[in-house]
Amino acid sequence: MTATLQAAPSQDNAPVRALAISTLAFTVCFAVWTIFSIIGVRIKQELGLSETQFGLLIGTPILTGSLVRIVLGVWTDRFGGRLVYTATMLAAAIATFLLAFAQTYTQMLIAALGVGLAGGSFAVGVAYVSRFFPAGKQGTALGIFGVGNVGAAVTKFLAPFVLLAGGWQEVALIWAACLGFMAFIFWFASEDDPVIRQRRIHGAEPKSFWNEFAPLRNVQVWRFGLYYFFSFGAFVALALWLPRYLIGVYGFDIVTAGMIGAAYSIPASIFRAYGGVLSDRIGARTVMYWTFGVSAIATLILSLPTADYVVHGISGPMSFHFEVGPVAFMVVAFVLGFFMSLGKAAVYKHIPAYYPENVGAVGGLVGMIGGLGGFILPIAFGALNDLTGLWSSCFMLLFAIVVASLVWMHLSVRRMSRDSVDEPLTFAAQ
Repeated sequence: MTATLQAAPSQDNAPVRALAISTLAFTVCFAVWTIFSIIGVRIKQELGLSETQFGLLIGTPILTGSLVRIVLGVWTDRFGGRLVYTATMLAAAIATFLLAFAQTYTQMLIAALGVGLAGGSFAVGVAYVSRFFPAGKQGTALGIFGVGNVGAAVTKFLAPFVLLAGGWQEVALIWAACLGFMAFIFWFASEDDPVIRQRRIHGAEPKSFWNEFAPLRNVQVWRFGLYYFFSFGAFVALALWLPRYLIGVYGFDIVTAGMIGAAYSIPASIFRAYGGVLSDRIGARTVMYWTFGVSAIATLILSLPTADYVVHGISGPMSFHFEVGPVAFMVVAFVLGFFMSLGKAAVYKHIPAYYPENVGAVGGLVGMIGGLGGFILPIAFGALNDLTGLWSSCFMLLFAIVVASLVWMHLSVRRMSRDSVDEPLTFAAQ
């Protein structure tokens, strides 16, 4: 029943309304989710936090927002996105409001756990929006929804002005008010998805809670998680790491490095919508091949360390200097970010095609793995710097991840080509 309802085209503008209000809500949620990227600096100064304490503070919302995605996704499948989305925003708004009154480091960590709920809204939105669109349009719809990632740039651009004018507590209060108001708007502007409406009409009961997790036993789901670990997790990690990298390697000042980092984030978020359109037109699998192929070349180039070579020629030694200059670095990095944005949309195009009745659980797990990438990779980048002494070691790690993803995907495609596949698999492979 669920798959049939999802495939049926809508006769009114309900899908457009659902997509628009969900995308707006996700933008506000993402802005709140990344609030510590700005106020965390002032909190570190006020409390005299160590680098480790600071890292834990700004990483806690990212971590919790990733971990809760699978549960929120399942709840969305069972109770509907209108209810779960609104409740998630209200809970995150309360936590953000209470953050303004936290005085100790422990209190701030506890508040950060609640703030992280805002990041879990992604799984809710994916499960909710996908039910309004037929299979042939889900890639475009989910790509547009994913543009809400631009909320991170909203915080980077606006929060510093509020912080300077009134303090970090003022930022928390205003962001909490905006999220609470958004929850109010969402509840009254949205409607239940087609599956929930049909359940109420026919009095049908949702699947048992544990049955919602049944598809997670499929290795394919975890393979999608690896794809998203790179396309989304590595994107978030680079957005956080780029300013530090540019300062350390090229000597940029913090303002210039920060603006370049923000400029990297915005297009890479917006082009996610284009990735959804491409996934509908040429197939998500084709988009993933392009994503991994170009990303492998880009990360290989960026992983090459600055070096001096001496070649013993016929007329004597000849010296050569190799270096990826700042202009070349930015060009290659932006190409990498562009294809990552396409890959983010393509991964989620697969999910409703393969698992139409478990979008919440599968989408939640994949989103959780991707979010954990944004938490784990910056830590790994720092550790690699310490171990190797090479700034480019972060791109060496990304090169290994993308090559592993490409090889696993290609082997899986070849195996499925040899086997007799069902219709959803055929559709997603187009």
